[in-house]
Amino acid sequence: MPWIILVLAGLFEIGWAIGLKYTDGFTRLWPTLGTVAAMVVSLSLLGIAMKSLTVGTAYAVWVGVGAVGTAILGIVLLQEPANAGRLISLGLIVAGIVGLKLATPG
Repeated sequence: MPWIILVLAGLFEIGWAIGLKYTDGFTRLWPTLGTVAAMVVSLSLLGIAMKSLTVGTAYAVWVGVGAVGTAILGIVLLQEPANAGRLISLGLIVAGIVGLKLATPG
């Protein structure tokens, strides 16, 4: 269960990272409120997951899920470049997340 909670925390991290783009420097009310809500949920879920998982693993996976998801949404929603170097690098992050899962007991 802590791994599911951790992945959910990472998904909410994607939400607030992308949400930051739409807040326009926190000058738009609704995107700002959504972004702040996603931040609170993300950090809360991360804290819950850390009750059972090691700090290093939980934090690295949380950041990795957020980074990969945010980069993919940047490509899809914001027309950011999807060159081979970026895609290979994202694949390496995913490999690191999988490696941490496999190397972590429980």
